[in-house]
Order: sequence, then structure tokens, then C-alpha cells
Amino acid sequence: MTHSVEINCDLDVMTSLFASAAIAVYLLAFSYQVMQLRKQIYIPSTALQIAGAMAIVLHSQAVADFLFSSEGLDLSLLRIFALISLIINVVVFLSGLKKPIHSLNLVLFPISAITIAAAMASSSTKIAILLAPSMQLHVLISILAYSLLAIAALQAALMGYQNWQLKHKHQNLLMRTFPPLQSMEALLFELIWAGELMLTLSLISGFIFYEDFFAQKLLHKVVFSLAAWIFFGLLLWGRQVQGWRGKTAIRWTWAGFGAIVLGYVGSKVVLEFLLV
Repeated sequence: MTHSVEINCDLDVMTSLFASAAIAVYLLAFSYQVMQLRKQIYIPSTALQIAGAMAIVLHSQAVADFLFSSEGLDLSLLRIFALISLIINVVVFLSGLKKPIHSLNLVLFPISAITIAAAMASSSTKIAILLAPSMQLHVLISILAYSLLAIAALQAALMGYQNWQLKHKHQNLLMRTFPPLQSMEALLFELIWAGELMLTLSLISGFIFYEDFFAQKLLHKVVFSLAAWIFFGLLLWGRQVQGWRGKTAIRWTWAGFGAIVLGYVGSKVVLEFLLV
């Protein structure tokens, strides 16, 4: 069961400081990596890893202040974006300790700065919700699923770019930071397997914990989430049985992610910004 109450949307000074500091560190780390790229230095330095870790810590504190209050949980779209970008950065940072995937930061760091700035600038578009522990678990699993599949979509886009560059025999500075295409593809399917597992758990927990999808305006989200689950499931089946890879894998990844965007982001945009 959930209870809703109005919340005070004004950010306090400490929240603004943490958020501003996170934005500054993300942008400095991005600028530093671009300078490394121009100098043809491809291996992430300790300074870059430390900067990434600092940004994530500051980002975490800012997100906690955005979402949690004494009145409940604020699930406004722009603040959820800040949370999703945080989870993506954590996953990439931890994976980057063992795999050469630091090129993703060239996209993730500026996007993270933008999501934090948007969350800071926006007023809450929803009322705070007091969620039961079971619903909190469902929300967490769902956001983890969206985050993992968002990384997979980004990875697929980079693979498409890498594949195009190789096909046309180009090798610019950014291309030289990428690991081999086979390694990129292996990482893509690891992310999809993890995201599909989380999406499966999200759907199961949603069917168990929600009593009325129509009353809570959730039916469209369920439909699109099921469509995404089918797309990713078919992709994993095709990979195992038919050996799908390359452009086929990229297209199916973006088809599945597109369904998630339509189901979650599209519906929240309509409910929070158009129907107000």
C-alpha cells in the first residue's frame, strides 16, 4: 500500500553544493579524458579513476537528497534520470577496473552532468510516496533493469560506430580507445543478460505486488516492458542458437530499449508534463 503527501521541492544549500560539485567533477574528468585522447594516451590514468570515483560519491549524495525526504520518495522523471545515470556510472566504473571500457565515460560524464543539472533546476512533478518495503524492492529492481539495458543500448551504439569505422577503414583517435570488436560484443551480451534478468524480476514482482494496473495507470508500462522483455529474450535466443551478432544484435538491442523508453519515459512525460 502507498500513501502520498505533498513535499517541499526546494533544494537545500547542502544538496545544491553536492550536486554542483558532482557536475564540476564530471565535466573536469571529461575534459581531462578529452585532453588525454588528443595526446593519444588511451589507458585511463589513476587521476581519471579517482575523479570518476569522487564524482560518483558526490552524485550519490545529491541523488539521495533529490529522492528521499521525511514525507516519502520523490519519483519525478528528471530526478529518476539522475538516479539512473548514477547507477550506470557505478556499473561502468566497476567494470572498468577489469575491462578497457573507459571510452564510455566520454558519453556518460557529460550526460550525468546534464541529468544532475536538470534534477536541480526542476521542481518536483509528483507527490512524495510512502512505499511499502516490497514496492521499494520492485522500484529498485526496475531501475536497475532500465540502467543495465540503457548501458547495453549505449554499448550497441558504440559498436555500430566501431563497425562502421572498420568497414570504411577509418581509425580516428576515439576508435583507438575502443577494445576489439569481439570484446565489445561480449560485454554487450553480458549487459543484456543482466538487464533481462532484472527486467524479468521486475515484471514478476510487479504482477505480485500491484493489485490493479488500470487504477494505477500502469497497463501501458506493463505492455511495453513485456515487449522489451520479448525483444531481448529473442536476441539472447538468436545469439545462442543462430549466432546473431553485429548489426542484427545492435538492431534488436535498440528495439528492446526503444520499447522501454516508450513504456517508462514516454508515459512519465505525458503524465508529469502534458497532463498537468
